[in-house]
Amino acid sequence: MRQILFAGAIGLFLSLIGTPLFIRLLVRRGYGQLIRDDGPTSHHSKRGTPTMGGAVFIVATLAAYFVTKLIAGTTPTVSGLLALFLMTGLGVVGFLDDYIKISKQRSLGLRAGPKMIGQTLVAVVFGVLALNFPDERGITPASTRLSFVQDFGWELPAVLIVIWICLLIAGTSNAVNLTDGLDGLATGATVLTAGAFTFIGVWQYSQSCANVVTAGPDCYEVRDPLDLAIIAAALMGACAGFLWWNTSPAKIFMGDTGSLALGGALVALAILTRTELLLVVTGFLFVLITLSVIIQVASFRTTGRRVFKMAPLQHHFELMGWSEVLVVVRFWIIQGIGVAVGLGIFYAGWAAR
Repeated sequence: MRQILFAGAIGLFLSLIGTPLFIRLLVRRGYGQLIRDDGPTSHHSKRGTPTMGGAVFIVATLAAYFVTKLIAGTTPTVSGLLALFLMTGLGVVGFLDDYIKISKQRSLGLRAGPKMIGQTLVAVVFGVLALNFPDERGITPASTRLSFVQDFGWELPAVLIVIWICLLIAGTSNAVNLTDGLDGLATGATVLTAGAFTFIGVWQYSQSCANVVTAGPDCYEVRDPLDLAIIAAALMGACAGFLWWNTSPAKIFMGDTGSLALGGALVALAILTRTELLLVVTGFLFVLITLSVIIQVASFRTTGRRVFKMAPLQHHFELMGWSEVLVVVRFWIIQGIGVAVGLGIFYAGWAAR
């Protein structure tokens, strides 16, 4: 378990010291955030704040994982590399979006079509690769079944599973993107959910069917649970270090570079730990904010009326008079409750078996 501590500590250290260095680089180049005119007026003061900060915790997570493997003298696993690929691949799509915003001096970057194509391409490659590379027991990184706290139901054709994986990736990455609207909100929420996946990975490793000596009759058929816990710990540490600078008043924003990457990392952990639908609970805040946008759009298009003062949901409460810090802290509490409930369900699922 020392690898998990190493990964978390290295990710925290690299992100904590790397973020201010990256801020100076962005300031010198004039890479500042553009603020939408139709957003809350209180956000206009944030115009020019350095953006694309997600690159810091992407690099910190990657470095923490590989340095940890080097220290431990172990080989990176297929599951670990796939999770990092999805995080980095979506981060590249987000980087292109951010760069276009800055270079073209407009608040909208990539058009919806090219952006979706980029996300889909990365998702398809991930999905196809995740259904291959079986280990010595024939277990592939992703399952051909749906999963909640473990796999359930019938095996599905590979094509349907890849489509399902693409939908999960698109939904999660865009949900985190919608959540990234206030200083530290998405970063802090991700720290909590990544912590949940660290626990899940450790627990699955201790109860893995591969550990025939220690595993009970109701063991977990997950290909590389310990490596996934290492990545979750590295991500948690990297986001915590970034949060030091991203909390209100933010010195840097993660941009789409960060939000899409975080969504990719979390959904990869969910898919590869066979807890896909549990992510709805452990990532409850992301779901809640996404639902607010869906409800707002559906209501306006069908009735011409808006349910919320503004969507996503965090801006509704800002316009109700809540301070930005108050909204962020209370939303973190909501996410924390979701994580606690999710872990409770996960443990109850094991105990019931």
